[in-house]
Amino acid sequence: MRHVWPEGGPAGELDRAALADLHAYPEASGRPWVRANLVASADGAVSAGGLSTGLHAPGDRALFGVLRELADVILAGSRTVAAEDYRGARTSPERRARRRGRGQDEVPPVAVVTASADLSPDAALFTDTSVPPIVVTTDAAAPRARSRFGALADVAAAGDLSPAAVLAALADRGLHRVLCEGGPTLLGAFAAAGLLDELCLSLAPQLVGAGPGRILDGALLDGPLPLRVAGVLAHDDGLLVRYRVARD
Repeated sequence: MRHVWPEGGPAGELDRAALADLHAYPEASGRPWVRANLVASADGAVSAGGLSTGLHAPGDRALFGVLRELADVILAGSRTVAAEDYRGARTSPERRARRRGRGQDEVPPVAVVTASADLSPDAALFTDTSVPPIVVTTDAAAPRARSRFGALADVAAAGDLSPAAVLAALADRGLHRVLCEGGPTLLGAFAAAGLLDELCLSLAPQLVGAGPGRILDGALLDGPLPLRVAGVLAHDDGLLVRYRVARD
């Protein structure tokens, strides 16, 4: 993987340390910082065969691991968690040590946003993980969720599940570096609420055609949300573009 833009960045092939430096979160300043990481085809499809893993973006898996390692928490909607059969973040002694060096917990939890909390306790999210996931649900569903999951999960009551309420629940747990992995409805809600800060978009060199949706869905934006390119990486035929949301 090599750095393409901006000029003056690291030259040549980038190792994990260089990728981590390029994608370091900014210093904390108030609310949590929300970074989204998604993959799309060259014609804008968010999935192939119904799954994001059907898209093959060279270099995406390496960056995926780095972004997860840098985050305090991995955020996803319940439909994405079910469709992609989410499990806990993979770890190693080296990853744990690097996170300790940054003052983070050794393993980032997965936080799943769900209005119903109708998740199976037998799912890999609960059974194949180093740390319990966080089930972010409504105030009304929280008591049932606590009874249903017990010690398998940390249940966070987040009001009506507005993006601001979700972030407040994460911040209450000291989780300020947020990595949102979708799906499109959750990401659309954060963008519409003005609470998306950064987008890491892996462009797969594939055409999918009609059918699959785009990386944003659900809530309508008041108008196009302007982005600024913060960096571009290339790996084989794939491009990995990092955008910052342009704010006045």
